[in-house]
Amino acid sequence: MTVRYLLALSRPRFWLYLAGPVLVGAVFGADRPEELLSASLLALFVYFLVPANVFLYGINDVYDREIDRENPKKEDREARFEGQRAVPIAVTVCAVVPLTFFPLLPAGAWPWLAAFLLLGAAYSAPPARFKTTPLLDSVSNGLYFTPGAAAYVALAGSQPPVLAIAGGWLWTMGMHTFSAIPDIEPDRAAGIETTATLLGESRTYAYCVACWTLAALCFGAFDARLGALFLVYPVFTLAVALTDLDVSRAYWWFPALNTVVGALFTVGGLWLLVSP
Repeated sequence: MTVRYLLALSRPRFWLYLAGPVLVGAVFGADRPEELLSASLLALFVYFLVPANVFLYGINDVYDREIDRENPKKEDREARFEGQRAVPIAVTVCAVVPLTFFPLLPAGAWPWLAAFLLLGAAYSAPPARFKTTPLLDSVSNGLYFTPGAAAYVALAGSQPPVLAIAGGWLWTMGMHTFSAIPDIEPDRAAGIETTATLLGESRTYAYCVACWTLAALCFGAFDARLGALFLVYPVFTLAVALTDLDVSRAYWWFPALNTVVGALFTVGGLWLLVSP
């Protein structure tokens, strides 16, 4: 029962939000296809597939316990934390696991792992609790980019290009803020301030469009096809904003959309890796 609860808590629908960037970072950081089978990459992928999600969402659920009493998502799609002692223990274990990776990874990857752990904790836990501070809640979600950066460094031995970091970070900012739109009313009822509650629904759509358009421009600087691929996000957002489509329903389509875009992004990297 405890394992089943922890798996539900880890949001299986969103597992690839952390593990997917590992694959993307790897294919663009590798020089040879065989590097994709390295022990360091396997360790990163396995960690960010499940344990990292237990860490991230476990902290979130512990400190959102009172807020989540009013959150309808906890009724059927997500697990509701009710004081289970196994959660803090699991979170602590999952926070310590990355320390065992340090001997496998170049020193340049360590700051990215540290950034994931620090931002992951600070997002939900006091005193920082970035999730209740407009703009910082959005910016701090660059933590979803850090697994990809760590994987890139693990194989390339150098840091990702600045424009790739900017594009990835902006993408995560848009993703986080869009996901906060369905929570605007519950958050306001609970007295929580976020970028979405500050801007309101219509201006939050505009903010997401701006973040994702800038992300597309950053990736387009490397390859116009990558930029075009990422334009699907601002187009999708405009479609939701300008029609009667329920944003709460559209929010649950993003795992599928992100999987398709991530797969195409990864396949593009693989094509560049194996092409003569």
